[in-house]
Amino acid sequence: MSRRTITQPVSLTGVGLHLGESCTLTFRPAEAGAGIAFRRVDVAGMPVIPAHVSQVTASERRTQIGHGESAIHTVEHVLSAVAALQVDDLWIDMDGPEPPIMDGSSAPFYDALIAAGVTDVGGAVEYLTLAEPVRIIDGASVYEAYPADTLSLDVTIDFPHPTVGRQRGTYAVTPSSFREELAAARTFGFVQEVDALRAKGLIKGASTQNAVVMDETGVVDNTLRWPDEFVRHKAMDCVGDLALSGKRVRARIIAVKPSHRGTVTLVRELVRVAERVSSATTTEVTPVTGAGNGSTAGGANGQGASPTNRARADMAGMAIEEIMKVLPHRYPFLLVDRILEIEPGKRIVGIKNVTINEPFFAGHFPGHPIMPGVLVIEAMAQVGGMVLMGTVENPENKVVYFIGLDNVRWRRPVKPGDQIRFELEVVQIRGPVCKMRGVAKVEGELAAEADLAAMIRDK
Repeated sequence: MSRRTITQPVSLTGVGLHLGESCTLTFRPAEAGAGIAFRRVDVAGMPVIPAHVSQVTASERRTQIGHGESAIHTVEHVLSAVAALQVDDLWIDMDGPEPPIMDGSSAPFYDALIAAGVTDVGGAVEYLTLAEPVRIIDGASVYEAYPADTLSLDVTIDFPHPTVGRQRGTYAVTPSSFREELAAARTFGFVQEVDALRAKGLIKGASTQNAVVMDETGVVDNTLRWPDEFVRHKAMDCVGDLALSGKRVRARIIAVKPSHRGTVTLVRELVRVAERVSSATTTEVTPVTGAGNGSTAGGANGQGASPTNRARADMAGMAIEEIMKVLPHRYPFLLVDRILEIEPGKRIVGIKNVTINEPFFAGHFPGHPIMPGVLVIEAMAQVGGMVLMGTVENPENKVVYFIGLDNVRWRRPVKPGDQIRFELEVVQIRGPVCKMRGVAKVEGELAAEADLAAMIRDK
């Protein structure tokens, strides 16, 4: 199949949902291979921000890409229309920081692209495909992605409100079905949330004309387009956030209580797994599937797929049950929730989901909860311990002791609702001593960094 763009420019004007600023958005044709990219035409130099998950900088109530003055807020409705129409190459020019919300749905953007004319531009289409299932848990959001030839969604939501409640929808995402089933589903919210969200600088442009707003009993000053418009909108948001893979996604995705942050986390893992698989030659790579479900991989020293090497490779994708078989820590001091990637003796990536139920929040800055910085570093050290355990036989009989910390810096506070991503690289192994360099990130922003030294000992 050929890549696609549009035949002529088309514009839409309105105010943004969260920032409330006026903006004219213009879709423009792009050459084959350009990809999807936003341009801030109101900022000096017209900075370009690719529509890619690597550019995501915020995901609370919307998806934001880019930094500072050139950032683009709330891209999901625009990108859902672009992805549904299978447009591969497109410039999206904006003279403001946020696309116009229009009626709160993706339909105006979809219809504008249709009016501009979708056409082949040449070049090979890029697909994101899976070789194995992928599972992600982000707070209350749970995702499973399975190999498929097309994109389909199975979405479930559950809100304690008489108009919403528990809703589930399944959708095969094609250009025509998207317009009929998802595009016109509008964003929604609750009256009791308004003051708190506006205090955060959000929903400044929201009204009952561009969102479905509900009080305690029902919809305010508006009428639903479908009884299950809420789950349809969540599915539409998923399509937009999945577009941040930079490719046409081919997968069957099951999403329970999806959020922007959760879907962005899923996309990061889909992209990472796809890149690792595509770069593999003679060595198979374990996708993020949960322990024991992946393919085998070579060991740290380039060995073949012996039983020991398979066990080490299976540490990638470890959930909490498997982590507890390796680390000696227990509640409330076990601070690792999942291992996403591991190259034993070389590199590891793990995550910690920070919730308000953490015991330390009861006494650490009450009323302004911040995760203690020393515990951020402790969590980093526990992830680092896992990469060392992957280098030894019978790790259940070993223990890692950390013997040194240097160049420790905290860059931003970690708060309830954050997900910390720990990335550690082994710098040196000399005798029983290992040195590592670690960073902790929240939504791509550096939260802490440190140099660590550790030793492995028998229990």
